[in-house]
Amino acid sequence: MHKGLSIKSFVLQDTTKIKFVSLKDSLRKDSLNQIKQKTIYNKLSGGVQKNTGNLSLFPAISLQQNLKGNYAGLYVQEPSGEPGTIQNMFLRGAPMPLLSKKDVYASQPLVVLDGIPLIGEHPFAFDIQQYDFNRIGPATNLLSTIDINNIASVEVLSDLASTAIYGPRGVNGVILLKSKSPDGIARSISFNSYIGMVQKPTVSTINGKYENTFRQRFYDIYTTNGRYSDDEAYPVYLSDSLNNVYSGKSDWTDLYYKNALVYGINLGLTGGSDRASFRFSLGNTKSEGVADGTGLDRYSAMFNINMKPVKWLLFSAMINGNRLNRTRNRSLRDRFAQINYFPDLSAPLAPNKDYYASYLNEYTKGFDDNKTNSIQGFAKLVGTLGKFKISSSFNVDYNEGYRDVFYARTLLQGNSYASNYYGFNQRLMMDNKATYDLNLKNVHDFHFELGQSMMWDIYKYNNAYAYKGANDYIKINLLDSKPKNDDGSDNGNYLTPTAFPRELTYRFLDKTADNLLSFYGKVNYSYNDKYFVSGTLRLDGSSNAQPTKRWFYSPVLSAAWNIKNDLLKDTKLVDDLVLRASVGRMGRAFTYDNYAQGPQYTASVGYTGNLTVPGYNAIGVLTRPYSFGWVGYGVPWSYSDQLNIGVDVAMLKNRLHVSADFYTKAEKNQLLGIPSYAEYGYKQSIESGLNMSNTGVDLTISALVIAQSKFSWNSALNLNHNSNKLTALPRGLNEIIIGNRFLKVGQPVDQYWLLENEGIYTANSQVPVVNGQPLKYNGTPLKAGDPRWKDQNGDNIIDEKDKVLKGHSLPVLSGGFDNSFTYGNWSLGTNLYFNLGRKLINQDMANRFDFVNREGNTDVSSVKEITFWEKRGDYSKYPLYNPWSTVIPYRTDQDLFLENASFLKLRSVSLGYDLGAVLKKKNIKINKFFVYGSVNNVFVITPYTGQDPELVSYDGIDTGYGQPIPRTYTLGVKMEL
Repeated sequence: MHKGLSIKSFVLQDTTKIKFVSLKDSLRKDSLNQIKQKTIYNKLSGGVQKNTGNLSLFPAISLQQNLKGNYAGLYVQEPSGEPGTIQNMFLRGAPMPLLSKKDVYASQPLVVLDGIPLIGEHPFAFDIQQYDFNRIGPATNLLSTIDINNIASVEVLSDLASTAIYGPRGVNGVILLKSKSPDGIARSISFNSYIGMVQKPTVSTINGKYENTFRQRFYDIYTTNGRYSDDEAYPVYLSDSLNNVYSGKSDWTDLYYKNALVYGINLGLTGGSDRASFRFSLGNTKSEGVADGTGLDRYSAMFNINMKPVKWLLFSAMINGNRLNRTRNRSLRDRFAQINYFPDLSAPLAPNKDYYASYLNEYTKGFDDNKTNSIQGFAKLVGTLGKFKISSSFNVDYNEGYRDVFYARTLLQGNSYASNYYGFNQRLMMDNKATYDLNLKNVHDFHFELGQSMMWDIYKYNNAYAYKGANDYIKINLLDSKPKNDDGSDNGNYLTPTAFPRELTYRFLDKTADNLLSFYGKVNYSYNDKYFVSGTLRLDGSSNAQPTKRWFYSPVLSAAWNIKNDLLKDTKLVDDLVLRASVGRMGRAFTYDNYAQGPQYTASVGYTGNLTVPGYNAIGVLTRPYSFGWVGYGVPWSYSDQLNIGVDVAMLKNRLHVSADFYTKAEKNQLLGIPSYAEYGYKQSIESGLNMSNTGVDLTISALVIAQSKFSWNSALNLNHNSNKLTALPRGLNEIIIGNRFLKVGQPVDQYWLLENEGIYTANSQVPVVNGQPLKYNGTPLKAGDPRWKDQNGDNIIDEKDKVLKGHSLPVLSGGFDNSFTYGNWSLGTNLYFNLGRKLINQDMANRFDFVNREGNTDVSSVKEITFWEKRGDYSKYPLYNPWSTVIPYRTDQDLFLENASFLKLRSVSLGYDLGAVLKKKNIKINKFFVYGSVNNVFVITPYTGQDPELVSYDGIDTGYGQPIPRTYTLGVKMEL
């Protein structure tokens, strides 16, 4: 066996004894870099499980960062390098069109920690938000509570053969986390720590003089006197070239970008005997961002215990607690979106460091505290009576978030602002399971399983904010706390604001519950370790389903053929060859309880532009949900039909492993808002019938390329190719326009709907004329200086009918490539991450050129951050259109700003040395002593001209707001006594 590898036993959930190749103390990878479990379960599924030894070398603050690029089919979006922000995961494509943040929330895979299905935030808070840049509250990534040092293995389950037992919650795929549990053999102390620095990026700054020069080119071409018209007011901040505030030194980056500290420490203690054992760990992780003073602190504690009072009974329990303190960015957009108020935007922040410092000082007069408390735990009893086993567990996952904000009046033109948010999400689960194993003549193996679970989810928030406080010294919204007056009479002002005007105080609260009752039966059959068949039948009832459609049946069938054991027993070249397939259906429970009620009422009369109107003429009202949409009766369950065909091959004495899966996922009966019933005041009708599919291939290749006594080279490649297609719309529609999105049956759902740009009209004579009429854009004749947009249908009018579907916001091909080299006690590891076939809309550059329409307004499109004074992109690739043209030449709904955003990123390089052998020779009782250094986010190769192509929102639009993912240098140690 290759040096550095060891064979250990492992107990799966059904306690079947198996073996796997694991990492030794030196943290070197095995040839497959994953655990292949030799059980019926693994023959039937393609789940990939990895030891977390190498994952823990990456200084991640979230689970998504740990998993990115390491599993075939798992695509992770990291739209900002700001620590603690939300990151999205999609397993084998997005299951629905991503039309809003609500769809993104509903598309996330289920994360399971030691059998606890973790709950996430609920998107219902967006119902009271004018802008969905961030969810109200702390908006902290809840998967930042996972300390990878406490996790023994991570397994990604993609097909129904492996996800069926998790029911509708796992319809988007499942990520299994198994914590490090006590083994009950010996006492041990583990210490894992790293410290490092994040390096600030190198950027080019500009000032008012540069911006003037940039704009002057347009004036020179399209005006005769340097001004477009006498009525035009040139921006004051650019009009005086001698003003050093804007035209002088541009050194704001000295305060905005900074080298920062990152560190992590985890201490674990394991002990006990074969009848009772425990593991306890404490940890603290600090991750500071390189921009705008952002950061996240995590304090964690975890306790596991196993007790066996009698031979046939096992009691196990776990509790995991975390506290997250997040320091948010100070962007103008996020602040204005939070307060729903836009002050005068005519003068942006100055690029001069001294003036920028005075602005930042105004933040010190207030606060923005973001705190999250999280706790997960379970208690489980397992009774084993021969071949019969019964288990019962109680699981809990509870998360609460606080955000307390105060902005001084100097930040808001004399209006102070205070806000207080409290929200929680809670999941309770009772899970019961009984199994029976039967073996006949050592040839026929049966596994029977019956399960039942009850899950209770509750989401709630209280949010209050107020404007124009008495002064900046009272920073909280104080209330009259005396229910009685001094004379004993009722106080009519009880709970009335005292520091802020009552008429400028707003309160919101909401609560929703989502309960799921499930039953399932499962039978596994194996014949002589050659043929495997498994069938699962589920019955799930959801409180969010309508009474007549409350229950959903989900059948799943899977089979596998061990070709090696059947036909190739004597073939030495092939060590393992398994062909497997699974097919089935799984229900998709609704996120909102609105769909369960049919026609309903709401206590709000909000409208577009003002969503939070509580009543009419100071009187509370009940109205139909005109903004949300009409919901009728008979809404059925959505569901997913999935087919998976895979093959697993091991060759050359297990030095080469290949796992390939072809899959197709048909998502059916999904809900979509269809614009209708406007005559009754409704915005839309929520109707069933949206169908789409994802089809693709997952491929994992892993090889022990070189295996010598002193030197070894392990290499692993994972790939996913995915394509999606819309197959049906409600009412049998063939196409529909929703906002800036165009959905058409037979086309991908992640494409952009754009005009095709073919250049510029440099003279009026170049504009096509038909029957004496020039080509028009929505009724406006095109002229010299306007874009040359393609008239797709030849009707001499440029409008929505001339837009075409182009590009993909999700990658067509994605994956990672790992290499690990060892020489003696030295080890070197590299990780490459790539996305191909993905395109982005560079809105950041469009905003730069569309300066005419962005000046002088008081809306979100006119906000100029301090990063406005940073040069980004390639200005030379864009034609100089007439920016005053009423056709808005630099609009984003054209392919002028559509760019190839494929990239290859060297995500990490690590170098380590195993001191364990050296210390043992000196009789120092240390089981493991591994020191390492790493560099992360080393470089990126991309044709994209904007920022890092990862820094985009879920819809593929680069707004320029994503903070850099920094290059990080760390030194660390992993010790075990």
